[in-house]
Parts: sequence; C-alpha cells; structure tokens
Amino acid sequence: MAKSRKSRRGATAASVAETVDGGLAELIPDPDRARAWTLLLDGAPQSHVDLDDPGFLSFEYQRRLGHVIDLVAPPGRPVRAVHLGGGALTLARYVAATRPRSTQQVVERDAPLVELVRRELPLDRTARIRVRSTDAREGLAKVPDGWADLVVADVFSGARTPAHLTSTEFLDEVRRALAPGGWYAANLADGPPLTHLRGQIATAAARFAELALVADPTVLRGRRFGNAVLVAADQPLPIPELTRRAASDPHPGRVEHGRALRDFTGGATPVTDASAMDSPAPPASAFT
Repeated sequence: MAKSRKSRRGATAASVAETVDGGLAELIPDPDRARAWTLLLDGAPQSHVDLDDPGFLSFEYQRRLGHVIDLVAPPGRPVRAVHLGGGALTLARYVAATRPRSTQQVVERDAPLVELVRRELPLDRTARIRVRSTDAREGLAKVPDGWADLVVADVFSGARTPAHLTSTEFLDEVRRALAPGGWYAANLADGPPLTHLRGQIATAAARFAELALVADPTVLRGRRFGNAVLVAADQPLPIPELTRRAASDPHPGRVEHGRALRDFTGGATPVTDASAMDSPAPPASAFT
C-alpha cells in the first residue's frame, strides 16, 4: 500500500495519499476550514468533511441529500438510515449531528478506504454508525425487513454507478428494507443525452408512487454532465419545502416532480438486472 504525506498548511495539516481498492485516495486539507478535508479518488472529488462542523455540507449533491435528510422526519427526531456507499462518511456524520441518537448502517465495499477514513477522520464516538465492508447490494440484503426510515444510494466505482445498483430488482431490495413511510434517495450522474438519468427515473417510478428530482437546471437541460438527486417514497413528498431549500443553495437547484418529471423521462422504460448497465463515465472536463 502506497502512502505519502505532503504539508499543505505547515505542521498543523498535511495531505494524505494511499492506494485503496478503488485507486489512489487523497485527503486534502481545506485551506478555509481548520479541520476540514476533501476526499479524492484517482483525482475525482468524492466527499468533503469538516470534523468541527459535520453539519456543514460543501458539495452540491451532498447539500441536496442533506435536504432530504432534514425533511424525512420532524427536525431532530432520530432515524434509522442506510447509506450505500461511504466515501468519507459525510452524510452519516451529518445525520448523527443533526439527528442525535439516530442508528445508521453504512455499506462501503472498499475496506482500505474505510480504514483510511476512520483513522484520519475519526467518527464521533457517540455516533451510532456501523460500517460494513461489502458490496452495496449484498449489504442491503442484510438489513432487516422494514428497518430503515431512509436508504441513501451514493455508490460509484471508477466514477460510475455499478449496473446491479440501477435495476428494479435492486429497488425491490430497497423497498423491503424501508419502513412504512420510508424514503429512498439516490445520487445519480449523467450528461447529454441523459439516457441513464431518464432510465433511472422510469425504474423508480415502477416501484414508488411519488418521485422528485433535484438538479442544476443546466444538467436537466442536457447541457453538461452533473449530479442529480432522485427522491422516492410511497406517500406525498414535501415538494414546496424541498423546492425552497434547493433554490436557496449556493448553486441553486430545480425540483421536478409529477407530470413534468414523467414527461422528462421521454418514454424511457424501467431497467432490470438483465438490461442494466453502469452509469456513463464522466468526461475529463467534469473535474476541472
């Protein structure tokens, strides 16, 4: 395992680089926040963590997932959450900070990455967070029926979501793990002509009664590659409040739902295990 450290802010902070299963992982200090770090995998930004303020979410897509976490239950109420994909455990830390006494399971296949993050960016010892180092779908299968108030999917391998996490069969497992009234949220990435994104919306619509999509308007118009957060449930979602929060972000997002979201799919059909493909690779310009 390769390891290197390079000073960024004198003796008080240094970057960390280690080879993990997913490639070269780097923890880069944030020059503007004393104990904050950005996790990169093979040069692609993955997560940002502020150890002094885990309620701070820097990345655009993580802020949008943070809105989902805020709205899934009344403020401050503990929840049971499953995170498929761990990264720097940013969202699990956010839940623990904003909803104390929550119980969480994180499924992250890359065990060396988990070891690096837990060593360099330790979790609050009072946080009820269990981390499993296994495949996301295999880990989800171990969640008891009806256990989770929220399942968050944020899984990328080589900057692409694996095919087996994009199908109706995968969502059947999500539904099995969700408690009545529970929500599913997924971080999706796509670019023009948005074939993958449209297919994922059609797939979720085949399994959930209510959907909402939050993204930068330029992504929704197919003008650039980017992230979109899909939210799904079996009861009405708080669309007005989600819309207000997304619009007030530093990079404002647009919320699509109802008829407009159905029209957005453009006739795409649900994805099954037999037809599933990895999400498209981002262009090199996506991280520059």
